[in-house]
Amino acid sequence: MIVTARLAAIVALVLLLGTAPDALLAQSTKTFRVAHLSGALRTPDGNAAPPLRQALRELGYVEGQNIAYTARFAEGKADTLPALAAEIVALKVDAIVAQGGMAVLAAKGATSTIPIVVAPASGDAVATGLIASLARPGGNITGLSDESILLSAKRMELLKEAVPKAALIAVLWNVGDEGMTLRYREIEKAARILKVEVQALAIRDVSDYAGAFSTMIRRRPDAMFLVADPLTVINRKQVLEFAAAQRIPAMYEFGSHVRDGGLMSYGPNPEDGFRRAATYLDRIFKGAKPGDLPAEQPTRYYFGINLKTAATLGLTIPQSVLLRADDVVQ
Repeated sequence: MIVTARLAAIVALVLLLGTAPDALLAQSTKTFRVAHLSGALRTPDGNAAPPLRQALRELGYVEGQNIAYTARFAEGKADTLPALAAEIVALKVDAIVAQGGMAVLAAKGATSTIPIVVAPASGDAVATGLIASLARPGGNITGLSDESILLSAKRMELLKEAVPKAALIAVLWNVGDEGMTLRYREIEKAARILKVEVQALAIRDVSDYAGAFSTMIRRRPDAMFLVADPLTVINRKQVLEFAAAQRIPAMYEFGSHVRDGGLMSYGPNPEDGFRRAATYLDRIFKGAKPGDLPAEQPTRYYFGINLKTAATLGLTIPQSVLLRADDVVQ
């Protein structure tokens, strides 16, 4: 009987050690606290981004059981981010998901110990000094990083193919965001290769749009390029309406802009970025150090075209361009 009892105990121990990490996580009584810090608008429920929460749910994290969320949104007012980051740190969260380059910078300034996972639309994390390298980020930050050179060149190339006669291309970007300024510089380089002139229209806050629009009215560009960050995304309606009124073909970075009436977009899906951020959080909660987790660049980019908008502009999109589109709005 004693031998049988010991054997049963050994078997139970072996089974326990062999239990999948996810199952052990489900049995854990610890509640992980995740904060979402964003420079963009509040989510509809004021909580962390739904794609992030959904992805973590699929990984076994259930709200009210082993995970809890809080969120802070600057809503385009970047100067509020440091205070919002400080609020989050005071809550003693287990990890921060930072969306937007300036949000990441604010989180980095607020803590050197709490893990920070970089989410979508945050710029080139290496070039801006947020991480040491993709392979070894170092410190308490890891996550996603843009491919500024590749993306800028590809977007300009697609815009030029769609509007072959374009000689002057206006570029609107948030000059207060270092990551977006780096992206603008890559656009300049791509423009020189394509032999087109760039009309630089720097934006710092919403009041600068009027001046940018006036500049384009005085010297009308053949096409326009909107660099996406929380400030420009929040105010995209102004740009979309101006482009439509002035009949200016425009390139955007997110498919949502094309569905809202923009001509073209090329870039990653932000929801994919949040799903990747969830996998980083999962690994961190299981003991990994953020600085040891290689940062990633998007592996999938989506090309969208709005043919209704093209028709309104009197623009015929070449078949060679249409064939490459992932999403065509009729």
